[in-house]
This record gives sequence, structure tokens and C-alpha cells, in this order.
Amino acid sequence: MTTGRTEEDLWQLFWGGLVTRLLAITADLGIADALADGPRPVDELAREVEADPDALHRILRALASEGVFAEEAPGVYRNTDASAGLRRGTRWHDFAHLFGGVWHRALGELSATGAPTFERVHGTDFWSWLGEHPDERGAFDRAMSGSREWKVDRVAGTEWRGDELVVDVGGGNGALLVELLRRRPSLRGVVFDLPETTRDEAALGDRIEFVAGSFFERVPPGDVYVLSTILHDWDDDRAGQILRTIRSAAPDHARLLVVDAVVPPGNEPHGAKFLDLLMLALFDARERDEAQWRALLGANGFEPVRIEDGLIEARCR
Repeated sequence: MTTGRTEEDLWQLFWGGLVTRLLAITADLGIADALADGPRPVDELAREVEADPDALHRILRALASEGVFAEEAPGVYRNTDASAGLRRGTRWHDFAHLFGGVWHRALGELSATGAPTFERVHGTDFWSWLGEHPDERGAFDRAMSGSREWKVDRVAGTEWRGDELVVDVGGGNGALLVELLRRRPSLRGVVFDLPETTRDEAALGDRIEFVAGSFFERVPPGDVYVLSTILHDWDDDRAGQILRTIRSAAPDHARLLVVDAVVPPGNEPHGAKFLDLLMLALFDARERDEAQWRALLGANGFEPVRIEDGLIEARCR
């Protein structure tokens, strides 16, 4: 059960947005990488990353109070387990960059009007903006693929005949499908996504094909369709359009696996309750509860057979 917050708790909550921004600053500067070999004076760090020494010290001091970095001696900082996770090449580095950068600016304009903010702040919608910024697209794709282990666990744990063709709709760089086929080597796969998606097609192997296209227009035929954290990016009208596109290509025996959150009732903490607001700010989209998932799937050609947090399984109607 959650309990009432004290004034001290509220003060800590007020700093949340600032902490997010500081994580992005240090990630983009590569501070965790610069400290990989051990503690270093902040003046030396500042020269290496071309930052103001006083400003960098104040940023690191604040983060150290939250357990991210640590001041080992006056003006000398080292990594902690938390800050080491911000090194380049990790999903947390990319998430820090996104949450404290482009997403932070959009969330800063969020209000109770129900209107999305990204396009107003950045002058274009999020997907078009990614297309215009290849480095940001790369960060986004890496961050999304970095959470594949739990997603693969959920997908691989369903019942499989063993010889199915799996179509990962909006599959990004194909990391989820590569791991799924490693665990279930009799499967074949198709990664379907926009042509500009950052990917290494050689890494897909000879049992996975990349097919370029828009899931609003068409998808390849298959036996199993996977939508991994895709539908929460769209409002009900556009999410319904994606589902109808899949249903029009899917044979009657096909099944659909939706890897997405199911928002629980009540007041217990759950990440989807905050991610829901990021979806609102970026896309005018949403996280969904069980009733909303049932309504969305049922109205667009699918019958849900299992709904649990992290995995919704449906069959064609």
C-alpha cells in the first residue's frame, strides 16, 4: 500500500526533472567513460570533456547525493554502480540522452489540456524528427532494443508449433527476433520497419529477412505477428489502423503477440502510469488498461486470449 508523502518526500519529487536533465548532461559528456579507470579530479575531467570545472563539479556533487557518481575526496569523483551504467554503448546512456534531452523538452510543456506537446516544441512530429536526425534515430533504436531480454522471455515463453514465420512489425534493428530465433532455432523471421531504421542486416543471419515499409499500409504475411512496444506509441485510431493492416495480411490461423504494459488499477506504483504521460506528450498516445486493450483488439479484428502485464496474446477473428 502506498502511504502519504511527507514534505521532505515532496521536495525530493520536485527535483526529479532536474535530475533527469543532469543525467543527460553527464551521459552526453561521457563522464562515466572518463571515470572508467578510476577516480579523477574534476578539473582534469572538465578539460577532457570541454566543460566548465565549477559547473561540472556542482552537477556531479548533486548527482552524487543521489548515488550517481561519488566524491571520493574534495573535487575528486569516481563511478558508482549507477553511474557506470551510463557508459556509452549501454541502453541507459541512450535513455539518459533521450529522457534528459528531446523528451525532457516536450514533457516540460505538458499540461492538463490533453494536447501533445512534441510537435509544438520541435516543429514536427516525433517520427519525422527522428528521420531528420539519424544520430537520434540510432539512440532511439538502441534504447528500444536494449530492453529485449524481458521481451524475448515473454514471447519465447508462449506456445510454439516450431516452424512458424514470425513477423516483427516495427521490429527496429531486429534484436528481439535474433534472440527469439536463437532460443527457438526452427522458427523463421521477418523484421518489418521503415527503410531508414538503423540496422546491421548481416547480423540478422540467413533465417531473418528485413522488409521495409509502413505498417499503416501493408505488412508481410506470416504465422505469428509481434508488436513490441509499438501500439502504445499511437492513439486508438492509428493503433486500430495498424491492427487492421495486420489482420488483412494474416491468415485465419495467425496469432498476435503484443508486448506492452497493462496499466493496473489502484494506487500502487507502476512505471506505465508515468510512461503513459510521455506517450501523451510525444504522440497523443497512451498506455492501456485491460478494458482498453480488449476494446482496441476487439474492434480491429482480433480476439484477446490472454492479457497480462507485458504480454497480450490474441487470435484472428
